[in-house]
Amino acid sequence: MTDTALQFLPNLHPYDVLPKATLGAIAKRVKVVDVAKGATVYDVGDTLQGLYIVVSGSVCVRDDAGHEISHLQSENSFGERGLLRNGVAVTSARAEEDSQLICIPPDVFHKLRAEHDPYRRFFDRTRADTTNDAALAFDLTSVRVETLMVPDPMTCAPSMTIRDAAKLMRDQRISCLCVTEEDALVGILTLRDLSGKALAEGLDYSTPVAEIMTSAPRTLPPSAIGSDVLHMMMEHRLGHLPIVSGQKLVGIVTQTDLTRFQASSTAGFVAEAAEAQTAEGLAEVTKRIPNLLVQLVAAGNRHDVVTRMITDIADVVTRRLLTLAEEKFGPPPARYVWLACGSQGRQEQTGVSDQDNCLILEDDLSEAALAYFEPFAQFVSDGLNACGYVYCPGDMMATNPRWRQPLSVWRDYFQHWIKSPSKEAQMLASVMFDLRPIGGDASLFEGLQTQTLEAAAANSIFTAHMASNALTHATPLGLLKGLATIRSGEHRNTIDMKLNGVVPVVDLGRMYALQGKLDVVNTRARLEGAIAAKAVSQSGGQDLLDAYDLVAQSRLEHQAAQIKHGKAPDNFLPPADLSAFERSHLRDAFVVIKTMQSALMQGRGMLG
Repeated sequence: MTDTALQFLPNLHPYDVLPKATLGAIAKRVKVVDVAKGATVYDVGDTLQGLYIVVSGSVCVRDDAGHEISHLQSENSFGERGLLRNGVAVTSARAEEDSQLICIPPDVFHKLRAEHDPYRRFFDRTRADTTNDAALAFDLTSVRVETLMVPDPMTCAPSMTIRDAAKLMRDQRISCLCVTEEDALVGILTLRDLSGKALAEGLDYSTPVAEIMTSAPRTLPPSAIGSDVLHMMMEHRLGHLPIVSGQKLVGIVTQTDLTRFQASSTAGFVAEAAEAQTAEGLAEVTKRIPNLLVQLVAAGNRHDVVTRMITDIADVVTRRLLTLAEEKFGPPPARYVWLACGSQGRQEQTGVSDQDNCLILEDDLSEAALAYFEPFAQFVSDGLNACGYVYCPGDMMATNPRWRQPLSVWRDYFQHWIKSPSKEAQMLASVMFDLRPIGGDASLFEGLQTQTLEAAAANSIFTAHMASNALTHATPLGLLKGLATIRSGEHRNTIDMKLNGVVPVVDLGRMYALQGKLDVVNTRARLEGAIAAKAVSQSGGQDLLDAYDLVAQSRLEHQAAQIKHGKAPDNFLPPADLSAFERSHLRDAFVVIKTMQSALMQGRGMLG
């Protein structure tokens, strides 16, 4: 037992900063516990035997409602929340596979906190009392991945032997190696791979890393936010997530990096949705989204952070429904990719969202293969509707045969719209330029997207028509640039903050992306990309960003206020509910948007 602790703890923070004598004393008191797959380490309400550290294997921690909080692997610790209270467990822990744990007795844990500041600060940071869970999650939403990640992570070649890789990981005190070829990430090797695939199978030490690594691992770009990392780790049970810019590896984030941010807000939604067994079970998750929106807005989060997190849940719900559909109808007879357009495609969902989606299938399918996807699409669309993502009024859904076609048909669609830009073609192209793969084989879409952007940008007649179409949504400015409200009907004396507020900027962002051949679909990312590509001037682009932020934030705060008062959220904001100061700033934002619309029509796309 002493040997296991002495070999393991010196390589693990915060134990790596403790004096050698202290580590020796700890090693004499710890217990090494072997837990079989499926066995319980402790339950909510149990008196904790100490702080647990995972040496090998995997442990799932759940809250008192049974919701998954995290999946822990080697070097992760758990049980501190109960120890920091009264020694009684506030979570439950169960081994997901045969696991070995180190258990540090409570008195040793408290003594270390009292006598060693680095140790105390570490566990103060990771403390996740129920009262603080929301705040920790909200902090995570404001952290960009580039600030969380370890830059320039340790790498190895696919040809390196597993023995040399193990030595390198030991010497560098790291739990994974990124496998690269000419700076391009091709795989990832973890301690779990070494133990489960190499040691357990008795592979020769000269075996190349390529034979046991995880090839083509999931990645995120540096522009992602912390919640993106947490959600992806929760959904796919990852312990390590490489960060890639283009094809180049630039960093890595591990579960250890996220320990201080552990929380159960949106991550809890994602974890529940990822394991729901029915559409009804998913609906139980999504019905709580309105209250989540209120909490996120009340915490002061920016609109693009809130809508990204709300969309993350929709993405996971969609992927879960795709999995359930495959279980119901059998394995798909061909490759497919399910794509979202509209607000989900742009990652801009609010409290009011219908579904806009389509299916791209591989070519040369038999009639029987094509027929498989009809009930498949209906199942997924019905499930989304049950979850509150209501059917699209314009029938822009994969249930419509027009939007459930082989790749070659989709390629013809886009070519026709670009060559013959009718009113319908402009509308359809606008919608389809916001496509984002959600589930299935994304490679079916990648080539189509690149080819379409190239063809559209090269056709001046098409881009002129698209620019004209982008100006059909007017800002709500009246005489002398005052605010013009709806004059009659159910929404009299209000401003449509979607159609006349957000949509004009969405249209501008789409045009800038088309001009700059930008493959991002999020509106704010498109505006930032346009500034970087000089499609708009720095000053004009920044003014438009600020205007968009104000309009989108006002819309979101209006919806949150409605939900708080027990009303269904909508997009119709009464200016009378705003202060004179707020009305003035909102009017100024609309003036900026209108000015940028005029600049686009004049072919300048910029303010001076």
